[in-house]
Amino acid sequence: QKQLVESGGGSVQAGGSLRLSCASTAYIYNIYCMGWFRQAPGKEREAVASIYTGGGNAVYADSVKGRFAISQDNAKVTLYLQMNSLKPEDTAVYYCAADTSQRCYRNVFGTSSYNYWGQGTQVTVSS
Repeated sequence: QKQLVESGGGSVQAGGSLRLSCASTAYIYNIYCMGWFRQAPGKEREAVASIYTGGGNAVYADSVKGRFAISQDNAKVTLYLQMNSLKPEDTAVYYCAADTSQRCYRNVFGTSSYNYWGQGTQVTVSS
């Protein structure tokens, strides 16, 4: 069964950096978008950043613009999220997602737009 696996989470002090990675356990065909989402305790899952895999265009949530950067490797096999200037409010479980249905073209930040998900990796930022 194909699935996404995240890595790179951990604990860091405010102002620090982390780099998350996401890889698939088996090749997934026709990925149109990939994204990073996060969910803090008691809150809904929210979009952090997404990338259109065809052209490489990236979009970011306002809360992370200028601090986070999403990227993919040349083979589009691995997705990354470079997180700089981390804040305590960035604390959450971070999930990787992929869309093979083109729903992301209508709503790139919608959780229902993505049909492959990872299990999540914890990011904790202390003040």
